[in-house]
Amino acid sequence: MKLSNSRQIYRNLSTAQLVETALARGEGILASNGALVVTNGKYTGRSPNDKFIVDLPTVHDQINWGPVNQPMAPEQFRNLYGRLLAYLQNKDLFVFDGFAGADPRFRLPIRIINELAWQNLFVRQLFIRPAPAELSGHRPGFTVICAPGFQADPELDGTRSEAFIVLNLEENLILIGGTSYAGEIKKSIFSALNFLLPQRGVFPMHCSANLGAAGDAALFFGLSGTGKTSLSADPQRRLVGDDEHGWSEEGIFNFEGGCYAKCICLSAENEPQIWSAIRFGTVLENVIVDAETRTADYVSAAITENTRAAFPVEYIPEAVIPGVSGHPQTVIFLTADAFGVLPPVARLTREQAMYHFLSGYTSKLAGTERGVTAPQATFSPASGRLFCPSRRPSTPACSEKKSPGTAPTFTW
Repeated sequence: MKLSNSRQIYRNLSTAQLVETALARGEGILASNGALVVTNGKYTGRSPNDKFIVDLPTVHDQINWGPVNQPMAPEQFRNLYGRLLAYLQNKDLFVFDGFAGADPRFRLPIRIINELAWQNLFVRQLFIRPAPAELSGHRPGFTVICAPGFQADPELDGTRSEAFIVLNLEENLILIGGTSYAGEIKKSIFSALNFLLPQRGVFPMHCSANLGAAGDAALFFGLSGTGKTSLSADPQRRLVGDDEHGWSEEGIFNFEGGCYAKCICLSAENEPQIWSAIRFGTVLENVIVDAETRTADYVSAAITENTRAAFPVEYIPEAVIPGVSGHPQTVIFLTADAFGVLPPVARLTREQAMYHFLSGYTSKLAGTERGVTAPQATFSPASGRLFCPSRRPSTPACSEKKSPGTAPTFTW
């Protein structure tokens, strides 16, 4: 990857430096609470129909091809990649080196290259930041290049629109363009982990996690917007992570180092921990602010219902750092049942839990995905179908290794 023709490469800037740079470049404004406020433009949610996997002989038989995992021909990828690199010439670039995975045995070294300073702040807050001594020997296991200003040509590139998220699982490279929604970056790494970790006996999970006073772990599975972040940020329990975890022989671990909270109708009374976490260093996406006072209006959905706040997990008091824990004792399935199919709360048997986990009945919520303007009933096995490239669904390596004398409690 040649970036030598870039105007300036900024590597691993601090939070304050990135905020200053984003403001100087006119990428956002400061809210009265100190958060950096940005807007996404055309795409204010994920674009699952614009995600592709390069169809290479080394991975072809391992991929569950279909509407979720669409193939891209290798020659189309090379052409797209070449034009993207040409677009980045003479542009300032921002580089973040860090990790995905709080368990050192399974963590993935990552490098994320951004066209926008605010997106580099986003990834700094969302992923695991290395200690200074770890940077000198950092070698990325996966690289993401995100250039929202570069648009694909559907006729030339085989894409569905100008937006694209392309995973090359042979070259450990992800290309993102045509959209500035930062959630595409975090979910692209999650997709890579869903491909890599089952091969090492780790079950990737789309869930949040927290700990009780006795060290009892609970998992909250659900699609975006179903309440994973809100429910896991419990003042009576310690947060492990709000969205993505792995389950190994030893227990669970957070994939990320930050939270990505949906903040439509956010209030200090109902979600005090998330409210307090929105301060200097936090990125607010698509939140309306008063022109004079710069006070955030969390009730307004003038831009989208999918307003978001991105902040480091340590902004939540008493968060578990590093985000590792033993095996969970309670598993909760969250569903946005917009059509009254399920009871409000149900205690499940082991067999029922297996069925509902694999069927994953729920609803997509307005704004979380491109084109979704009202709840849509859907089935998402393991609450993570959109992020699972592999052909065969994996099972937790630790499914029979529970704490002595305990059994998981499953709740819908």
